[in-house]
Amino acid sequence: MDLQVLRSFQAVAEGSTVTEAAADARVTQPALSRALNRLEREVGAELFQRVGRVLRLTPAGRVFKEYVDAVLDSYDRGLRAVAEVVDPDAGVVSLAFLHTLGTWLVPKLVDGFGRDFPGVRFELHQADENSLAQRLLDSTADLIITGKDPGHPLIAWRRLLVEPLWLAVPTRHRLAQRRRVRLAEVADERFIVLKPGYGLRGSTETLCRQAGFSPLVGFEGEEVETLRGLVAAGLGVSLIPVSPGAATAAETNPDLPIRYLEVTDVHGARDIGIAWPAARTLPPAPQRFIDHALRATAEPGRGPGGRA
Repeated sequence: MDLQVLRSFQAVAEGSTVTEAAADARVTQPALSRALNRLEREVGAELFQRVGRVLRLTPAGRVFKEYVDAVLDSYDRGLRAVAEVVDPDAGVVSLAFLHTLGTWLVPKLVDGFGRDFPGVRFELHQADENSLAQRLLDSTADLIITGKDPGHPLIAWRRLLVEPLWLAVPTRHRLAQRRRVRLAEVADERFIVLKPGYGLRGSTETLCRQAGFSPLVGFEGEEVETLRGLVAAGLGVSLIPVSPGAATAAETNPDLPIRYLEVTDVHGARDIGIAWPAARTLPPAPQRFIDHALRATAEPGRGPGGRA
């Protein structure tokens, strides 16, 4: 059984046409069709059925694909491990992270690591909170940086830092001249929030619940910058992550007419941590990145989350 045929089977199973898969494999379309037919004979079952002009997996094909995915993933990880033994200063780190961390924490960690290990390449993926843990379990990421411990027996997690969450209000808001506020004071106002599944949405709902109310949702977005923009436009208030490295909350985006108020009646913050598969030995590059991230965030004066 040829690994390239398995890769082509995987590609067609995931939506590529036989012609496209053949081009990727640098073979002719008839040659790949014959190879897939041989694969079906070896497996002893029909793997595809034609639906219109496309091929769809049969029930047997869906079962077989799970094992093909595992075989190819294991083989590719083996190649990576050998390459990193041959050249310890090279390698790949596949890192998935929360959308909100892509503006400050992840760039600083990657940049700092890159200065020490310039031969390491990064594969970066943004995802919501619910998708991050699955990326580890599916082996589509080596590491994740997330807003909470996934609480899964196959995932190890370490806290990196605590990220403050401040209440963002427009400059013409009744509370805009204050520096601190009780979250309960905006219980009757509309909240601009991220969609369900995002870590910040869960943190917002939890803090509001602790303050004694459920947030009245005025808009659900997918990016924190959208939340800021809508707050600036006077469409509501929002709990916004504030980089611990900012000297003042106003530095978050000085161009927007927003005021950031410290919340006093609940603990306005969330944990940020790094996680990896607990049952799998990581290649050297991802393991080094874990060590780097823990060191970089350990001392408030020196890490990417600390004050300069």
